[in-house]
Amino acid sequence: MDKTATLSVENVTKRFDDFVAVDSLSFEVRPGRVFGFLGPNGAGKTTTIRMIVGITAPDEGTIALFGEHMSPRLQDRIGYLPEERGLYKKMKVVDQLRYFAALKGVDRAEADKRIDKWLTRMKLEDWRTKRTTDLSKGMQQKIQFISTVLHDPDLLILDEPFSGLDPVNVEFMIEVLAELREREKTIIFSTHLMETAERLCHDILLINRSRKVAGGSLREVKESYGRDRIALRATGAEAVIAGHADVEKADEHADAVYLQMRPGADAQRLLHDLVAAGATISRFEQVEPSLNDIFIDQVGGGI
Repeated sequence: MDKTATLSVENVTKRFDDFVAVDSLSFEVRPGRVFGFLGPNGAGKTTTIRMIVGITAPDEGTIALFGEHMSPRLQDRIGYLPEERGLYKKMKVVDQLRYFAALKGVDRAEADKRIDKWLTRMKLEDWRTKRTTDLSKGMQQKIQFISTVLHDPDLLILDEPFSGLDPVNVEFMIEVLAELREREKTIIFSTHLMETAERLCHDILLINRSRKVAGGSLREVKESYGRDRIALRATGAEAVIAGHADVEKADEHADAVYLQMRPGADAQRLLHDLVAAGATISRFEQVEPSLNDIFIDQVGGGI
């Protein structure tokens, strides 16, 4: 176990009767990093998060936070946004936030300062005295997020933080998380939005069917998949692509065709054959796989 890691999970297994929800899972989260915890529904992400925050205990393995086993003192250093939201429907926004702040030991005067700051940042200052039932689902999600960060935790754990948000508010929340990243907060979040994870994460862990299938820094994971894809924009290339021995498959996008090359294929040979066939080429570029490509490759058969 790395004593300097914010979180260390070692060989953790969790069973529910005969069902193995998490199977011998190990990973570490380093301080000041954004860690993407990724996988399809039912992969074991939420179960793992619940073990990390102490809601349930692993059947096997160990979990350490800040180099120690979980305790009430350590829980105060965590901000946890669960997938299932938990606001009180009839309570006013400001009263709910004061209550959640008090649970984490923030006094009333300091809590009010932080509440004003965060309501303004989240563009909800006019909703301060409204009840939860008066808020849209997206607004409720923002209030729940504020309750997660009010006590200024060292570690944020966000389970599907973009759920219930429209595209505009997803982009807004990405900006807020980027600000926390710049403050070197350690952030763990699960999401199905691979493009969002690719924008925010330093490191990722991809699990499927309760087991780890890929992990490490985003750069390491992408480099491990090589650069065997070609982005091609051309006219007169269809016949060459369709019959070429080096091309495994072709995916048409709006602005280009993405070619998956066979193992050991020679991209320069394909380029030579396209030119020889008289194709007019405006783009021919070797590209690394996106996180979404890796996700589909690893878990596509298990969704």
